[in-house]
Amino acid sequence: MADSADVLTPEAFRLLHAIARTGSFAGAARELGLVPSALTYRVRQIEDALDVLLFDRSHRQARPTPAGVELLAQGERLRQEVDTLVRRVQRVATGWEPELTLAVDGVVSQAVLLDLCCDFYALNPPTRLRLRSEILSGTLNALTSGQADLALGVTLEPASAANLRAKPLGQVRFVYALAPTHPLARVPEPLSDSDLLKHRAIVVADSAPGSASLSFGLLAGQEALTVASLQAKLDAHLRGLGVGFLPEPLARSSLASGQLVARRVERSTRTATLHYAWPAQAAPGKALSWWLHQLERPVTRRALLDGPASV
Repeated sequence: MADSADVLTPEAFRLLHAIARTGSFAGAARELGLVPSALTYRVRQIEDALDVLLFDRSHRQARPTPAGVELLAQGERLRQEVDTLVRRVQRVATGWEPELTLAVDGVVSQAVLLDLCCDFYALNPPTRLRLRSEILSGTLNALTSGQADLALGVTLEPASAANLRAKPLGQVRFVYALAPTHPLARVPEPLSDSDLLKHRAIVVADSAPGSASLSFGLLAGQEALTVASLQAKLDAHLRGLGVGFLPEPLARSSLASGQLVARRVERSTRTATLHYAWPAQAAPGKALSWWLHQLERPVTRRALLDGPASV
């Protein structure tokens, strides 16, 4: 019988993930370019070494058993740790990270962010940039889970997360906005909670996986339409599908053109304090250092939250 430490190789995890993803040994074999009997033999070797059954074969689909689910989850964690180690070694060798991932909250100006990307690429760095769009706690989650190297627009207090450094990015004011044809546009101000409860709210889904989602400005018991991005939320407001708070910079042009109207509400004006954060375990590489240097400039921080017009 093979030793369990010997069979849990990266190749073994690749086979197991393929079976779980395709739902069958035959499908995984086709995807991997293997003979089905060879794939089955390899899986049985792994199961024998671990003395566990990894897949339930009693159904038409190959379903991971609880032990299989746990092994696949831990295998993904190990893969991420290996990737982090590889990147750390490469950074030590050259000073430049092979890849830098930015987790960017939806309130951050995409135009200003892409302008910064242009400036970064003008250096002709060997670092690949990857931008992740996140919402609410998903921005911080991407950083703490090792899926990002820098988080922009963290809405939670990052000081509560271990091994992180953080600095203020700035504040964003939110306005209660709705289409001028919406019934609430004719209700006397300030709008009370009882007024708001009669109408559907538009909310953005928290992008953090496997955790309790945050919501912003949703009243208990209020009907809600949940969308995936702030741009989708703005579009829903413009169509009169519902009401709610929008970042003032995002809603500014629609408010100026009369496509949306801002209404005063009894609940206090909403202002969110945002941060940028990065891991504190080691000295940042050259790519992360460049971004942190840009973020030291007040004009850059202001533009990221208020848009290009603020520069």
